[in-house]
Amino acid sequence: MKTKDQIEQEERIQARMSLVRHKIVVMSGKGGVGKSTIAVNIARSLASKGYNVGLLDTDIHGPNVAKMLGMDDQILYQTDDGIEAPVSEENLKVVSLAMAGGDSDSPIVWRGPLKMGFIKQVLADVNWGELDFMVVDSPPGTGDEPLSVCQLIPGIDGSVIVTTPQDVAVLDSRKSINFSKQLNVPVLGVVENMSGFVCPDCGSVHNLFGFGGGEKAAADLGVPFIGRIPIDQKVMEAQDKGKNPFLTHPESAAVKQLDEVVNILLKTVADKSN
Repeated sequence: MKTKDQIEQEERIQARMSLVRHKIVVMSGKGGVGKSTIAVNIARSLASKGYNVGLLDTDIHGPNVAKMLGMDDQILYQTDDGIEAPVSEENLKVVSLAMAGGDSDSPIVWRGPLKMGFIKQVLADVNWGELDFMVVDSPPGTGDEPLSVCQLIPGIDGSVIVTTPQDVAVLDSRKSINFSKQLNVPVLGVVENMSGFVCPDCGSVHNLFGFGGGEKAAADLGVPFIGRIPIDQKVMEAQDKGKNPFLTHPESAAVKQLDEVVNILLKTVADKSN
């Protein structure tokens, strides 16, 4: 039987999330495929188009969103209306465990109940306000954090599954697609990241991790394939410095493809709403 506090927390989650029009969860089956990069840049692109966007980092053991946004020094703080989310230069409301004020070198050694407790708290107590979009960056795999997100957030529009073209990443991405389906979360699309490297000197394309694996997995499992993002060293360097590649390198093929992914997501979400 639920306690009074649990019921009240669930009611706060419902109330907070009712002010968020669209919710998108970014997932991957395997670590190191650039899931956080995709999540951050989906949020950036949406914000650049004039939408009010929140970005929730639920990667508790490896929270990298704050660094990518140049918000390493930002701290969550409490007000009478709840926890206030720091706002990035791109006008994103951002929440990450990296903003809790701990030592960035200290590991988070938590079991499942603590992870769910953290996710419940940021959904219930953060003053998200009215948002057009909430983008949720989840850790790799199909464990506690993505499960909690999918079960706790009401009215999720769908998931974006990130993979690289190589077989081991694609194998795990297929699990994430089926995980999403089992939880009745629509798969908005598969993104094949790190798909080709364009030599800056000669212009030739090198498929370092293979080619087409993400597209094939999407076709096999009957979900949309929405983009192929090439490797771009300049984009990587910009993000390591907390800079926005949409502003620093708008000519990049990777940036253009990321923006096109968002355009597809906007159309898909709009079609689902009609």
